[in-house]
Amino acid sequence: MRPLEPVPAIRRIETDRADLCALDVVGHLTSADLENAFGLLEAAYVGHPAIDLLVRLSGYDGFDWDGVFATSTLRGKRNALRHVRRYAVVGGPGWISKSLGLFGRLTSVESRHFDAADEAAAWEWLGTRQPADAA
Repeated sequence: MRPLEPVPAIRRIETDRADLCALDVVGHLTSADLENAFGLLEAAYVGHPAIDLLVRLSGYDGFDWDGVFATSTLRGKRNALRHVRRYAVVGGPGWISKSLGLFGRLTSVESRHFDAADEAAAWEWLGTRQPADAA
């Protein structure tokens, strides 16, 4: 019997805009999950020089440090800086808000953190409504 394959920690949330990428992060992020996330972003960049990004951290349980500094992750971050206009993060640990504040001052990406209870406000800030199946 083969062991079960781990369930990906990053899942795409369907949106009503082609220039909005929304991701749900559940559990612990591995290097493979980070590559998957940047692959989803790359697909969103096709035909859209600028996109908005929403990341919902529901049940987030940390990440593998080795993936943070991998070449593919650094390349993905660099591409995101070229393409992402607005970046909304929903939920997660307390340090997320502080890191977004620093991130926002160092880049041209407009970033905001929203508490999990305020997810609808995050979607509104990005100029759309929260999909019914994302609630």
